[in-house]
Amino acid sequence: MIQYYKTINGRVRPLEEMEDGCWINVINPDEKEINGLIQEFSLEPDFLRAALDEEESSRIESEDDNTLIILDAPVAEKNGDSISYYTLPIGILVTHVITVCLRENPIIAEFIEGVVKGVQTELRTQFVLHLMLRVATRFLQFLKQIDKLSSSLEKQLRKSMKNKELIQLLDVQKSLVYFSTSLKADETTLEKLMRGRYIKLYEDDQDLLEDVLIEIKQAIEMSSIYLNILSGTMDAFASVISNNLNIVMKVLASVTIVISIPNIIAGF
Repeated sequence: MIQYYKTINGRVRPLEEMEDGCWINVINPDEKEINGLIQEFSLEPDFLRAALDEEESSRIESEDDNTLIILDAPVAEKNGDSISYYTLPIGILVTHVITVCLRENPIIAEFIEGVVKGVQTELRTQFVLHLMLRVATRFLQFLKQIDKLSSSLEKQLRKSMKNKELIQLLDVQKSLVYFSTSLKADETTLEKLMRGRYIKLYEDDQDLLEDVLIEIKQAIEMSSIYLNILSGTMDAFASVISNNLNIVMKVLASVTIVISIPNIIAGF
């Protein structure tokens, strides 16, 4: 699916076809759409296909007149009673402001719905930086949700040692590992952008990029803290469960000895 959007009278509006200064949003394109984009904009085929790889990590690459930025963006998905967090790559082809994603992404949807204010699709570099800032902000939002979720699960575990809560804590820990890895990769990509070798940065753009980098560094610090706390919590509960098991085994051994005394006497 290929969609065209442009800032008109301060709002992002959909277009029927491409215009100068528009933003092209590509979601899970088929082979015909991919070939059409490659021919129309003289894109590197590998760049477009790399952005559609779910396992692709964050990076920046430039070849001829094409510059590709891949960012890992956080995604939350509800599975029954639990919520799973993971990351999904968003490809940004800066030369023509083309965003490429394998699935619909809520961050892209916020730009389409006009949630993000002050966005100008004509200002390509600034638009890309606003997108990056939204990715960093969403990481921080999800990390706060994960912290609340882990605190809630910890309270439930103190009341009852059930496998369900332990499995949910393991899922939270796995999500934090994904976030931590993706954030560090995003930080490396942003630091490369800061050097100004890939994209020309004006003074306002430089300030905006610094804000994005600050948010990413804060998210890295938060994910590291939460991961350490959660690891300590899991170890503590593992010790408590082991201790409870030892107590139960001691009681059962004592009961077995007491019950066996009559049998011993009768045997004699």
